[in-house]
This record gives sequence, C-alpha cells and structure tokens, in this order.
Amino acid sequence: MVRIEVCETVTDELADIFARLIPQLSSSSPPPTRAELARIVDSPATTLLLAFDDDALVGSLTLAIFHVPTGTRAWIEDVVVDDAARGKGVGEAINRRALELAGAAGARTVDLTSRPSREAANRLYQRIGFLPRKTNVYRYDLDA
Repeated sequence: MVRIEVCETVTDELADIFARLIPQLSSSSPPPTRAELARIVDSPATTLLLAFDDDALVGSLTLAIFHVPTGTRAWIEDVVVDDAARGKGVGEAINRRALELAGAAGARTVDLTSRPSREAANRLYQRIGFLPRKTNVYRYDLDA
C-alpha cells in the first residue's frame, strides 16, 4: 500500500536513498547531500513529500509554494519514483497529495514541467488533470 508523508527529519539513511533515486531522475545533477536535503525540509517555501510502498521509501516530490503580487503560486519539482515501484500508483498518489497541500495553502493552480522523453510521467500528469500551457519556458544558465 502506498503511503505519502511530509518529510520532517533528514537522516543519513534518507540521504543514501536520495543518492539512489536522483540518478533515476537526472544524469546531470548530483544527488543532494544531507545538508542540502535539510535546507529543503527547513525552508518555509518547500515541502518534501516521501512515498512509501509498505515501509520502503520509493519516491519523492518537492512542492514549492510562494507568494507573488498576483497570488499564491505552487510548483512541483523533481518527482522521482524508483524504477522497481513504477506502475504501482506511487506517482499518482504523491502528485495528488501535493495538489491537496497546494490547494490548502491557497494556490489556485499548480505548475510543473516534464521532459517529453518521460512519456509515462507525461501520461500520468495528463490523466491527473494537468493541461499543457501555452507559454514559453526560458532558462538562464548562471554557470555559463
């Protein structure tokens, strides 16, 4: 059974699990350190959700909620489900919990991006009710 929890405490074990999960999401970003995870958990703007299948941690999602002059915004980032747990409803459960939290915080919409190559994830987002936006996403590379 899938269970979703808000991460309250960062441990060495959690950092070790992220060291296994993050490479399944991105080959260009290193896994977060324990200190980096603690910054996410301690920030009032982010909520780190953890997905468990029975007692095994099998996924995570970061929900960012912030306030701007036009309202409360919510953004989902870095959704990852362990390869072995895919197809078991973990992705849907963790995204639905993020949507609940965003709504409770006063957000009217929730945004996310997903690479086109992540076909299963894109199907999931559309099935949940996310719609493509007619917008441009720009990125400025500060490391360049």
